Amino acid sequence: MEFVAIDVETANADMASICQIGLAKYIDGKLVDEWSTLVDPEDYFSSINVGVHGITEDEVVGEPKFSDVIQDISSFLSGGICVSHTHFDRVSITRAINKYSLNQLDTVWLDSARVARRAWAECAWKGYGLSNVCKIIGH
Repeated sequence: MEFVAIDVETANADMASICQIGLAKYIDGKLVDEWSTLVDPEDYFSSINVGVHGITEDEVVGEPKFSDVIQDISSFLSGGICVSHTHFDRVSITRAINKYSLNQLDTVWLDSARVARRAWAECAWKGYGLSNVCKIIGH
């Protein structure tokens, strides 16, 4: 089994305002590659979002814009499965692609929160956060 896990952070409530992207590629349960970058969202930073991820506007000055890193993202994701926990990362990537009028990615998206909600009764309505899911699977 091969997939890429994704995590993005946003500068503010606009889901297209990606300020960091992290990708981790797994093959047969083993981490084989990873890639991460700060991104200049060309947008303001909300104190609420900074409080969540700790990334400030000053830290992204001079960093690439989303349109500058789309090829790196595409090389990780093209033709494969991309796993995100909830819809947030998928929607953020899609909105950033639309913001810059870029081509959509050739990947199949899998929502691990949705999988957890269907796999374990204790996660069906609540308790499907990453921390609890990790406890359930012994990670």
